[in-house]
Amino acid sequence: MGTAASPFLNPIAAELDGVAPELTPAVLQRRVGQRRQMLAVQAASCSLITLVLLVYCYIGTISIAIPSAYFLSGIGLIGFFVVLSEAHLNDRFEDHYLTIFQVGGHVALQFGFLLAAPVIGYAFLSVLFLIFGFGGLRMTSQQATMAWTLTMVGLVPIFMLTSTPIGMPVATPAERLAAMLCYVLTIGQCVFVGLYGSSLRKMLYDRSFELKEANKRIEELAELDDLTGSFNRRCIMRMLDEEISRAHRTKAPCSIALIDLDWFKRINDTYGHPTGDEVLRTFAITVFANIRSIDRFGRFGGEEFLLVLPETPHDTAVRTLDRLRVIIADLDWSAFSQGMRVTVSAGVATLRPDETPESFLPRADHALYEAKARGRNRIASA
Repeated sequence: MGTAASPFLNPIAAELDGVAPELTPAVLQRRVGQRRQMLAVQAASCSLITLVLLVYCYIGTISIAIPSAYFLSGIGLIGFFVVLSEAHLNDRFEDHYLTIFQVGGHVALQFGFLLAAPVIGYAFLSVLFLIFGFGGLRMTSQQATMAWTLTMVGLVPIFMLTSTPIGMPVATPAERLAAMLCYVLTIGQCVFVGLYGSSLRKMLYDRSFELKEANKRIEELAELDDLTGSFNRRCIMRMLDEEISRAHRTKAPCSIALIDLDWFKRINDTYGHPTGDEVLRTFAITVFANIRSIDRFGRFGGEEFLLVLPETPHDTAVRTLDRLRVIIADLDWSAFSQGMRVTVSAGVATLRPDETPESFLPRADHALYEAKARGRNRIASA
């Protein structure tokens, strides 16, 4: 039986299923924290690239205006997305990271400085790999195609329609050092992106595990009776159908018992419904403690319960039910109220060849009726 967790009850399930979760304060706060982390990484990357540009400025390859403008432009662009994030404007969009806009902004920034300082153009081109590596962790296939297309549109005129030389100066030891630093930092940042991607995969795995556990719990709750912890009517009837099919297939015996708590209405009227609920719970716990792991026990309705006994011939089933009857009658029910006594009656039926639930259950019900008619606190056979 498959059950889906509601996105309003389980935002983790919603995110993994691609459904927008309800934007509760907790969800909004988590999103802002994730965006702050990503933008902080971008700011650190911009600072590292600026340091490389300052090395080129120090050795005289470029003017101080290039690293200064690069840092201010990069931080300004990141700051713009910080403002959007803190104002929660991002949360109006399905992709609350605004990934395609961030990728577009940073690619445009690199193109601008590639044209402004082509003598070290390779430094800006290498950043493109970093941008797409980081953006690829968040982009959909449609967004990635769009970003790649726009980047290609920007690269074509730079390489094909201009004669501006795009250089990687390595004529002096200082320039070779700067080139090495550029590649070392870029590779290091790419490694960081890989590690970040690995952490995302682990987070998704953990959340997927949490979701499976939540779904498993939901399925269990959907199959159980809230009061007694036994299977509910729908579930026990499904199990009965399965056991009937299996018994017909394997030719193994299968018995059932409809069990009723005697005079239960009097217990509710005399001692109150809370006490009646405790009686039902205690009865269910006692039955669970005295049946096999292959047996199936569920609440059929009210104070009536159905016990399915696979691979059990009729005589064994009758003895099992009589043993349960004695155990229930011998319990110290006075713990709930002085003088209280609880007994059960049951009707036992064993599956006939080619019999269906439509006739199997009524036979057990008729046997239960006979047990009640004969004075209760007894077992009757169909």
